[in-house]
Amino acid sequence: MKILITGGAGFIGSHAAEFYASKGNDVIVFDNLSRAKLLKKSIKNVDYNWNYLKKFKRIRLIKGDIRNIKEIQKSARGADVLVHAAAQTAVTASVIDPLADFEANALGTFNVLEAARKNDVKSVLYCSTNKVYGENVNKAKVIEEKLRYAFEKKYLNGISEDFSIDLCEHTPYGCSKLTGDLYMQDYGKLYGLKTGVFRMSCVYGTRQLGIEDQGWVAWFAIATMLGKNINIYGDGKQVRDVLFVSDLVDVFDKFIKSNLKSGVFNIGGGHENTLSLLELLDLLNKLANKKSKIHFLGWRPSDQKVYISDISKAKKELGWQPKVSPEEGIQKLAGWINQNKALF
Repeated sequence: MKILITGGAGFIGSHAAEFYASKGNDVIVFDNLSRAKLLKKSIKNVDYNWNYLKKFKRIRLIKGDIRNIKEIQKSARGADVLVHAAAQTAVTASVIDPLADFEANALGTFNVLEAARKNDVKSVLYCSTNKVYGENVNKAKVIEEKLRYAFEKKYLNGISEDFSIDLCEHTPYGCSKLTGDLYMQDYGKLYGLKTGVFRMSCVYGTRQLGIEDQGWVAWFAIATMLGKNINIYGDGKQVRDVLFVSDLVDVFDKFIKSNLKSGVFNIGGGHENTLSLLELLDLLNKLANKKSKIHFLGWRPSDQKVYISDISKAKKELGWQPKVSPEEGIQKLAGWINQNKALF
């Protein structure tokens, strides 16, 4: 099997590339290494995963830009599967520069779909986001506990795929990702592509170069281990379901191997694998045997007090469920950070 992975030098893409190459598949990693530019941040070692993947003989590395339709069409020739993980990934950056966000996420995804359609790629997987539901999630009633917020009974299992995406603020990031999400669904129905849309909650793991604006689990871990300041926007009781990256790649693989024509899936740790910001910090403090340096600031626009994925559809239709607990996953992440402190 030949697999093209856009954003293949990023966190999720590089793990997918490693997984499929180790299984004997031919993998093309397509990436322009633009994370720092898109996030408008100075980020060390943005080419870390790119260099890491060079050791795999079955991985071919191509520097290319999904905003250039000719480049992505050329790279998609002969591919059986396309994993679309390239994106502008931060809400904050989308507010500062909505055009750059649109070009990367909306136009870029359209170009990827056209490349897949014209090259007869059998399966296309899209890394979508829970931000497609926007502020509607905040209409779900929550209760406040000592260290966390929690959904009331109606949403105890989390947010399902039929939750409303309409009539609310999404932020430019949510809008651009939703544009790609809907195009993926339509190309599946109209052109017969096998498209898998994965509306992800918080994915974390090794080789994730988290920063304040993106990759909060990894950023909290990096900052705690290295004694850096951590800003908490709000009161820290915000809750997310968290998913270790190997479990995400596993659901990708199960979808590719399934007989489903297309599908939309809310993907995360589910209600059994959740953490509030404060709970994560408590876990990290125990692992590091020291206190995190915390500063509390005002709430961010359109932030969700609670987001938990209802993963029952993926469980039922794909026979998938998370295997790595938050405690085990955070320990793996912390171990990797401690072994690679020079990266940060």
